[in-house]
Amino acid sequence: MYEIKYIELKSGYSDNGPAWIGKVKVSKSGKTLYFNDKAFRRFCGGLGNYYDVETGEDYWISGVKRDGGDRHPAGSGKIVIDEKIVPQYLELVGKEKLNPSVFIVEKIDDVFPVERIRALENEKVNE
Repeated sequence: MYEIKYIELKSGYSDNGPAWIGKVKVSKSGKTLYFNDKAFRRFCGGLGNYYDVETGEDYWISGVKRDGGDRHPAGSGKIVIDEKIVPQYLELVGKEKLNPSVFIVEKIDDVFPVERIRALENEKVNE
């Protein structure tokens, strides 16, 4: 299952971290999200609501906002949006075009490290 999500790195940045809107793969259990060669798990605490399974960095991940206000109002910086989901995003937010002062359109490869993360978790269990 895939969803369009807003992803923002919080560790080391607070509300000004690098941010993306892209296609996220959701695990069968719904507990793990995969995006841009990373795996994320939900948690409470810290600056974010998810953490990177491999690095432990905090991220904020949410569905896209219909009003286009995905980044926290205190934050700044452009949001990278995956070129292949732009039409879906525009339909979700009810817009005809992206605001170039808010977005950078780039190609984001669909790399979902399901097998790598599964192997990493199996190593931890077997230690």
